Amino acid sequence: MPDMSCPEISILLAGDGRMRKLNRLYRGKDRTTDVLSFPQVAGGGRYDAFPCPLGDIVISLPQARRQAKEHGATFYEELARLLIHGLLHLLGYDHEKNAYQARKMRKLEQELFDGILKKR
Repeated sequence: MPDMSCPEISILLAGDGRMRKLNRLYRGKDRTTDVLSFPQVAGGGRYDAFPCPLGDIVISLPQARRQAKEHGATFYEELARLLIHGLLHLLGYDHEKNAYQARKMRKLEQELFDGILKKR
């Protein structure tokens, strides 16, 4: 029996072609993107008891490389940022709902990212 106290996620590192196909199929946007999240429970959401697995995160490696250069970050810092972003989506945060939700998600992303950097 799996340990239900520890949620699982799957992470797929993909190329631009696969990301474009997934973005077109699931979001109706015919272009590559940096990160996609697919929650196990439809619509994401906050949980008292996390489902196992929590969901899937897909990250475009070429897009992460491009964005790292644009942001003046290392490739691994950008991967961490995208993973945090994807995980927050799995937990029900949605920056596309409204400006308040976008600020709230961005603030939490930064706090988590800063916490990771301090651990290094």
